Amino acid sequence: MPVYIIFLFIIILAVVAWSLARNRKRARERLDEAAATAPGAGLSISRDLFDSDTSHHAPVADFHVRGQEARVTFDVPLGEEEDAVLNELLLDEAVEVVREKRHNLPIDDVTAVVALAGRPEPREIGRAQLPAAGELPPPVAEGGLSFAHVAHDPFAAPFEEHSDHSVMYETKSDVPGDELGPIVEELKLPEGLQRGLRAVGADPESASAPDLILALLKMFGYRVTEQADDNSYMAIKDGVSTYILAEPHVKGGHPELDEAVINRFIATYGACGADRGLLLTGKYGPFLVNEIEMRQPNVRFITRERVQAFIERMALG
Repeated sequence: MPVYIIFLFIIILAVVAWSLARNRKRARERLDEAAATAPGAGLSISRDLFDSDTSHHAPVADFHVRGQEARVTFDVPLGEEEDAVLNELLLDEAVEVVREKRHNLPIDDVTAVVALAGRPEPREIGRAQLPAAGELPPPVAEGGLSFAHVAHDPFAAPFEEHSDHSVMYETKSDVPGDELGPIVEELKLPEGLQRGLRAVGADPESASAPDLILALLKMFGYRVTEQADDNSYMAIKDGVSTYILAEPHVKGGHPELDEAVINRFIATYGACGADRGLLLTGKYGPFLVNEIEMRQPNVRFITRERVQAFIERMALG
């Protein structure tokens, strides 16, 4: 081989190596300068789903003062049986809603706070008499609807705990050919968890697997922003960002998670700059997800056959 060809080949290798090193350096600098948020990750934000400071509050559907009553309606689904604990929590929340609204709406003549909830038609679930007209009781202790400060964060656990994939794969090598039913029909939800889900506006009797997990993120104090891509989110807590893809199961669709969806998830996670990646789905997981998790410890999949184990890890009941 002529000497000039060898020399040219060496120059090309040197240029390629220099270019790769420069690109890696620039990427590291961008990640160091950017906050661990969705904007910092380079993803467009459609809207905030909920903020960590207010995520534990029950969603308010309506508030108005009628005569001497301040009436607060929550967008909270109720079970068939009366839940006295949930009603009491929502009544305390209603008093706090009035406390926030009093700066914009006079309540000098208000003598009672009334809480309503339920779908589709709200019903009264409790009322609190005020010590005197316009005088609210002292604030209740924080945390009635929140698990933000619990010692064990179930969403962090899959990334922190070592998984021995040689013992238990928790995936489906074959999947049923018939239509998948609602995931909630297969789950055993502790009473405390059902109460918490209802309190943040999720119906444990009808929620899909992604909706169920997103509601749990809300309960555990994550700030979640919806991203430009469909069913994608960025969740942030304690300075750690998690890119989330929620893949729904469409009626009549294949019951196993498609490899193309997995590849898209991995590619987007790798490009977005998030600390962790989490794919949520009501479908069964193929064997491939274990291979990915072994290679990438910051990537996890919560598939249909893993949801129950994830819930049991919380031990909220």
